[in-house]
Amino acid sequence: MFKIGEMVIYSVHGVCVIDDICERTFRGETKSYYVMHPKNDSSLIINVPVDNEKVSMLKTLEKEEAKELLQTFNEPGISWVQDVRLRYKKYSKLIQSGNRSDICNVVNTLMRKQNDAEKENKKLSVQDLKLLENIQDILFNDLALALDTTPEKISKKVHQIIQ
Repeated sequence: MFKIGEMVIYSVHGVCVIDDICERTFRGETKSYYVMHPKNDSSLIINVPVDNEKVSMLKTLEKEEAKELLQTFNEPGISWVQDVRLRYKKYSKLIQSGNRSDICNVVNTLMRKQNDAEKENKKLSVQDLKLLENIQDILFNDLALALDTTPEKISKKVHQIIQ
């Protein structure tokens, strides 16, 4: 269980701060909820049941884990799936697992494919680009928090590694 004041990685919102843990009654059922907001948007309030197993909430990275994950960008990533629908399905499943190593490998692969496409004056598919932008933002914010830097500096470092 997370604590008030703790930062977590939550779904598409990325780094969030837990403001409160309270009980709420909805449709006659009382449950404990995390009340949180995205680190970069204190106006958005998110309520998540504490016992919801379908919700992906992760602890933020430790410094050493973040350093190790950055090193994975020196590797080629994961195998490229030619069919765009199958690729999206496979990569989304890896991302939803919450395994940061898998997430880094997906980001790595998509960034490398994006670089290759740009060299040929092409673009990634809309699905690939959207997937990359969403997870890249969350991942780079998580890494930046652990390494006490900015997401922009993490992005610059990763781009240097993969080129």
